Amino acid sequence: MSTEDSAAAERRRRFADEARSERPDLALLCLLLGAEAGPVGPAGPRPVVPGETVPDPYGIDAAQIELDRLAGLLPYGTRSAAAWASALAELLGGRCGFGGSSADYQRLDSSLLQQVLRRRRGLPILLSVVWTEVARRAGAPVYGVALPGHFVVGFGDPARPVLADPFAGGALLTGAQARSLVEGATGARLDASMLTPARPPAVVLRILNNIRAWAAARPERTDVALWAVELSLLLPSHPARLRYERAQLLVQRGEFLDGAAEMEEYARVLDSVEPKTAESVRRKARAARALLN
Repeated sequence: MSTEDSAAAERRRRFADEARSERPDLALLCLLLGAEAGPVGPAGPRPVVPGETVPDPYGIDAAQIELDRLAGLLPYGTRSAAAWASALAELLGGRCGFGGSSADYQRLDSSLLQQVLRRRRGLPILLSVVWTEVARRAGAPVYGVALPGHFVVGFGDPARPVLADPFAGGALLTGAQARSLVEGATGARLDASMLTPARPPAVVLRILNNIRAWAAARPERTDVALWAVELSLLLPSHPARLRYERAQLLVQRGEFLDGAAEMEEYARVLDSVEPKTAESVRRKARAARALLN
């Protein structure tokens, strides 16, 4: 195993261990996820130079330092939920210019925390990670809120939260606006259960789902789709069908034997609950192996 392969395996081990820990560190999980996209530099991702030694090639330490620095810019002291939300909006959305637009949905780096901290642009969920991690470091009662279709941030009591939208620079959301966001995304009514603080593994899985969707629209980026699926499989809770998705990606990439083996493992999982589907998957595994002939 090469040095780079060994380092990548170690990052994934850290990711899996952190995701299964009693109190997962959301920032670290997102930064380990971002490292899958490759080394970073001042201008973003850059090629690996053989033999090069860089103290922090994936920007993990630098990003943690930046989160600490931003937290140190917040006014010190206890304040109300609304005052915390206002202070974060003034600092991050105002002075620092964090926010998002429709164009950010077309960029992979909008889902990578290192790049969101650098560009100060990103998807709602990544901007919400910035908000929660900066606010948490400053002692705010903050948490992510996984509204369907649009992630936001909550401050204070989850039963009566003050909601803010980091994608809109931290603008406060009224109850009517939150209901409109949910209805526009799903057609359903806002339910109290939707305001439950999101746990870090669930946040990371949602980020990975976004990356998988980005890659699915770009058939040439099976490399991104594959690492997104493989990280999802390391989380303590994930859809079993992801194993089949990984198998299909391996076949698309010409790794027929590995893809067929993964399909057969998935078929064994299905045997007791969906035997017909299991047999269909086995047929596809045989077809994948036949591609070697």
